[in-house]
Amino acid sequence: MVYMTLFTVAFFSATLLPLGSEGLLLYDISQNNSLILLWSFATLGNTLGSMVNYWLGLKGETYLEEKGHLSAQKMEKARGFFDRYGGWTLLLSWVPIIGDPLTFIAGVLRYKFKWFATIVAVAKGTRYAIVIFLASSLSV
Repeated sequence: MVYMTLFTVAFFSATLLPLGSEGLLLYDISQNNSLILLWSFATLGNTLGSMVNYWLGLKGETYLEEKGHLSAQKMEKARGFFDRYGGWTLLLSWVPIIGDPLTFIAGVLRYKFKWFATIVAVAKGTRYAIVIFLASSLSV
């Protein structure tokens, strides 16, 4: 149940909802759960959540802006950043505030899904690996 809860929180944290999964991950580490399973479930959940953003970008940019879930100003800022630096900006998909809009913009711009999934998975997995490494190093 611990791993599915982390998966769920990590999944929703990667969407446009304002959540964070690191606190739960740190708690789960302190409870001596399997680090590799924690990393796997957090990475998978967070990556799949970003794929939801990508899909929303493909299908629903106008709708979300009209309903007030996204501001045109934030979208233009993210679009400009993505246009300037390309798909490598997805390495920042783990960064709070800017990461979720970047994954959305990748969908809007129809960035190749294969590359999207690969870059986002690497970024999310690396972030969780660093959190786990630091947490387990500092608790020794």
